[in-house]
Amino acid sequence: MNREMLMLVEAISREKNVDSETVFGALEAALAQASKKIYQNEGHGEVEIRVTMDRESGDYETFRRWLVVPDDQGLQNPDAEEMLMDALDRVSDVEPGDYIEEQVESVPIGRIGAQAAKQVILQKIRDAEREILLNDFMSRGDKIFVGTVKRADKEGLIVESGRVEGRLKRSDMISKENLRSGDRVRAMIMEVDPTLRGAPIILSRSAPEFMIELFRNEVPEIEQGLLEIKSCARDSGSRAKIAVLSNDKRVDPIGTCVGVRGSRVNAVTNELAGERVDIVLWSEDPAQFVIGALAPANVSSIVVDEEKHAMDVVVDEENLAIAIGRGGQNVRLASELTGWKINIMDANESAEKQAGEQGTIRALFMSKLDVDEEIADTLISEGFTSLEEVAYVPLQEMLEIEGFDEDTVNELRTRAKDALLTMAIAKEESVEEVSQDLRDFEFNGKHLSADLISKLTEGGVNTLDDLADLAIDELTEITGQNEDEAKALIMKAREHWFTADDASAAPAAKE
Repeated sequence: MNREMLMLVEAISREKNVDSETVFGALEAALAQASKKIYQNEGHGEVEIRVTMDRESGDYETFRRWLVVPDDQGLQNPDAEEMLMDALDRVSDVEPGDYIEEQVESVPIGRIGAQAAKQVILQKIRDAEREILLNDFMSRGDKIFVGTVKRADKEGLIVESGRVEGRLKRSDMISKENLRSGDRVRAMIMEVDPTLRGAPIILSRSAPEFMIELFRNEVPEIEQGLLEIKSCARDSGSRAKIAVLSNDKRVDPIGTCVGVRGSRVNAVTNELAGERVDIVLWSEDPAQFVIGALAPANVSSIVVDEEKHAMDVVVDEENLAIAIGRGGQNVRLASELTGWKINIMDANESAEKQAGEQGTIRALFMSKLDVDEEIADTLISEGFTSLEEVAYVPLQEMLEIEGFDEDTVNELRTRAKDALLTMAIAKEESVEEVSQDLRDFEFNGKHLSADLISKLTEGGVNTLDDLADLAIDELTEITGQNEDEAKALIMKAREHWFTADDASAAPAAKE
């Protein structure tokens, strides 16, 4: 029988064009699986079995294995795990993570049934062939998958290239497209996962990376390093924006990407079901970059808030609708392209906002610096917006303000520093007043900052449950965070409700 098995291994290896070691591995797996079934039939659980076969004689041995786990971890699967203290009684130098083994009676090949063994072996062979094909395909270094739609299912499409298959999910397809079996398709390779059954390559036609790669194929200057695509934002099938930069002053980045009579950009557009593409000149100056990204709208003025990573962009009435775009599309894509939050407003809204901000700053200066409205307005007109600036801007700059002598400047700086110290002490005291669970709470791997806790306590939030019970709009009003940040913080704060022993006792969450 052993001789026959060796002949079978050799025959399968030749027929399937796979290494004989792979066939031996499949046979060992089949024998191990058969041994597991015997233990299960005898009332055991999920045991761990290893079979090793001699490649020359065909003789094989079977071992039952136990994974050694730390004593404080406990046994998750007693049939396949051993506590460290017990394992040390059997093997003196064993460590957690090692296996201890004991030889057991081997299953005769005849008992596993020829058909069952054949099925396991052939499945292993198919897996090996699949891995060889996949490795060969990936070794070519292609970023775009070119294939034919093989079939459709409830999740999307299976696209075949040679004997390699990729999956194009419905969420990664272009909404206007209606692809059918036999259609030729190009898509971006987003992920390769050999452990996935069926199609191991995950594809996308809606990802920004796909558009970038299409331009790289159409514009040789990108491959040559003369041009760069710095970022891309898409509403797949509708509209997109790409930001380009020239590394050679002789090369016009926008004209080069457009091509003669639009040939290059039209080739990309045709591949993407008519998706309109705005090509924007990238700039190191964030304000200039945002102005270009909002094209074709003309911008009247722009105010940059570095702290909030946001910009207030002022446009006239004629350009307001253009800047925002249908359904907010233009400003949203511009925001994604640049990475800045963009607030579009007309001149009246801008004036009202500035007046409100100036009023807040004026009240701050009058209160904390103990000055009258005239001095507060003078500081504002000179560009001062915070107590930190008054306290630490170089002395000479403040002495250049008309009507300010050295004594006045020194007094203002002293008052500003004293006010900052008083506020810092009050902030620390407010942190000490909050509950321990809120002080220990971690978000994105860090404890909440003293400034954020101070804002929360001012808003009446003193415990972790208080934070978890907030609605998103309530938190944004208290802290000034955007909706995404506020939502993530609230959901993180609610986690302890659902990890408690009695989840039903958790407070009702607001919608």
